[in-house]
Amino acid sequence: MKKVAIIVHATENEGGRVSHALLYGQELHEANVDVKIYFDGQGTIWVKTLEDPSHMFNPLYKGVKGLGLIAGVCNFCANVFGVTEDVQSAGLPTFADAEGHLSITKLIADDYQIITL
Repeated sequence: MKKVAIIVHATENEGGRVSHALLYGQELHEANVDVKIYFDGQGTIWVKTLEDPSHMFNPLYKGVKGLGLIAGVCNFCANVFGVTEDVQSAGLPTFADAEGHLSITKLIADDYQIITL
């Protein structure tokens, strides 16, 4: 079985990237692929935006979140971009595997194919 890790680095002006990360995650899940979505770097800012019920991507985000596909948010980056409280309020796990960041080495060792958006 294939395993895919989707890493969201999309900036605040790259809604297409974040929406496609969620859509790809949902599609892969429906195809019985082991998929995990991570918010990293500037992509961490999207948690606050996506949690807003009035945002157009909120229903998609809530569906993906409800499926348990969001593996976590970079703790270091959430702090840098000022969204730590938003991440905590969203109930999302944080990670700090490699000097406070996501460990690509760990994902590769676990046989994940990596997609970065």
